[in-house]
Amino acid sequence: MSTHEPTRTNDARTHEVADPILEIRDAEVVFEMDRGVSRVLDNVSIDIERGEVLGIVGESGSGKSMLASAMLDAVVDPGILSGEITFHPPDGEPVDVLAQDQEGIRELRWEDISMVFQGAMSSFNPTMKVGGHFEETLKAHEYDVEAGMERARELLADLYLEPDRVLDSFAHELSGGMQQRALIALSLVLEPDVLVMDEPTAALDLLMQRSILALLEELKAKYDLTLVFITHDLPLIAELADRLAVMYAFELVEVADSDSILSRAVHPYTRSLLNATPNLDAPLSEMRPIEGSAPDPVNVPEGCSYHPRCPLADEECVSQDPGFRPTHTEDHLAACFHWEEASEAIPFNIEREVNDE
Repeated sequence: MSTHEPTRTNDARTHEVADPILEIRDAEVVFEMDRGVSRVLDNVSIDIERGEVLGIVGESGSGKSMLASAMLDAVVDPGILSGEITFHPPDGEPVDVLAQDQEGIRELRWEDISMVFQGAMSSFNPTMKVGGHFEETLKAHEYDVEAGMERARELLADLYLEPDRVLDSFAHELSGGMQQRALIALSLVLEPDVLVMDEPTAALDLLMQRSILALLEELKAKYDLTLVFITHDLPLIAELADRLAVMYAFELVEVADSDSILSRAVHPYTRSLLNATPNLDAPLSEMRPIEGSAPDPVNVPEGCSYHPRCPLADEECVSQDPGFRPTHTEDHLAACFHWEEASEAIPFNIEREVNDE
């Protein structure tokens, strides 16, 4: 473990919290390509509060999954990750994630920060029973297998699965929802503090999605977890998340508590994203797809990256990066010069209910 204290920066895109479990500063991922440098994470800085649920949302290709991989120093070659990522365990010194050797990063993953990927079926070895995956994970991290399997049974029961049946099954013998819940149990068997979930419900129907969100809320409370939930479905995760971080063109463009985003989103992209999301309360005729397309990572526009698609864009937006700035509250940050005009220019297509507690 590193004793290196995280450096506070004056980065305008930083959103600090009182008790961070993860601090991310200037995280950048680039790929060298024949046609140029592809930047798929662009100087992202954010704190993640201990015990919170942070939802990270945006269109496909916005950089959400790359940010998740960066948190675990799991960016695949030939990607180059730079910046500073610091994990604060409940006890002990801060851990400089990017300075860990192979053994240090092996311990960090699964034991401190665990991840659930999209598509449970591809995460299981089809020739190995589900119970074998738990045993293999426990042995690889030198955990007591007998005690670990008892925890596995408890986790599976918490997720409303029959432990013995699931452990004695191959993944293909389980439904999609059962596979995803078994994978969540596997990700928690080593008692991590942080669970990062990358589109974990994308392949499931709406009823199962909501069921898993409810189960995650129960698990968070029982096991004192910090959850990072990555999705393109902003309204879905808003029901679970304490805060939302909206990504566009590989960077953060708006960060605030969930109720504030749902009722008073100020970035034109966030408001358009909400209007483009299917909702049972809004007829299809009221849905408004976002015009244009996300930028090429080799050729991200200068100035505000959203300006080619934004109805409020002017010369200032084309030539200057707006940086993060407080909006109607100090904790509601957005990268937009014209945030005060966004609600009138892009009205919501439905009245959104929020939690007033």
